[in-house]
Formats: sequence, C-alpha cells, structure tokens
Amino acid sequence: MTLRVHANNPQDDVEAAFFRIQNTRMADVPILNPALQVQAIDFQRWQGHWLGIVVTPWCMNLMLVPGSAEEWVSVGVNKRRFVHFPAGDFAFLGGQEDEVGEYQSCSLFSPMHQFATQQDAVLTARASLVGLLAPLPDKDATPLSSEKKPAELSRRGFLSMRKR
Repeated sequence: MTLRVHANNPQDDVEAAFFRIQNTRMADVPILNPALQVQAIDFQRWQGHWLGIVVTPWCMNLMLVPGSAEEWVSVGVNKRRFVHFPAGDFAFLGGQEDEVGEYQSCSLFSPMHQFATQQDAVLTARASLVGLLAPLPDKDATPLSSEKKPAELSRRGFLSMRKR
C-alpha cells in the first residue's frame, strides 16, 4: 500500500474515519458514552508529521499522521513502536483507515465513562497534549540558584534552630 502523506491538517479526515467507525464497528457496543461525540483536537505539525488527539464516545487517543514521507516509520496495523516526546517515550500502534490512510495511535483513555461532557473530554485532551510536549522537570533542578539554596539541616540542626 502506498503511504498517504497529508500536506494539510488531517483533522477532517480523522473525524470522518472515526464517525464511520462509530456508525459501523462500534454501533451498539455498550461501552459508548452517549455524552460524547467524535472530535479531532488540536492537530499540529510535529517533527514533520501531524500530531493531535481524537476524542470518541469509546476512547481518547493521541494520533500521529504522516505529514511527509521522510522519517515516517511504518509499523503495520496493530504493530507497536515507541515514539519519543519531551515528556517521555510512548507506545503507539499502527492503524489504517480509508479516510486517513496509515496512522499511529496511543490510547489515553478507554472506555470514556469518566467524562460527563464533551467539554470535559476536550479540555482533558488539550491538557494531555500540552503535557506530552512539555519536557519533564529535571528531578535535580531547583528554582533556587546554588548561592541561594538553603543549607541542608540535620535533624539536630533543625531542632536547635527551633530553640532560638
């Protein structure tokens, strides 16, 4: 199969694919949250490809969609690969839908019963995307410079300070 590259934002294609899935493969599946609908959230360029989130009544997934043939790593349907983001490494599964072509997804939530409204799901999706792209804090970093860093106190030193 030929790789389909999306020169433009694939949000409409993603929504079309997942609307079709909802009306065919997911029709009458009891885990659907009736408060939710299919929505592609904040697709943006990331390392030459498209990164965004799809919210559905049954799942919330990060999605990678090819934005160029260069550096796209095909893995095959239901095959896993790890993708490195500033927040860490995440496992993505390969997928294929007629409307989108090849894509890769990482499950964030499934099922979706913890979301009371579409707005709750969208806000969670947006926060997840921000968190994914934010670097992990350096566990050794401190907001204080080394000159202003307080001296470490022993238990005895702390107790003697209290007596003053």
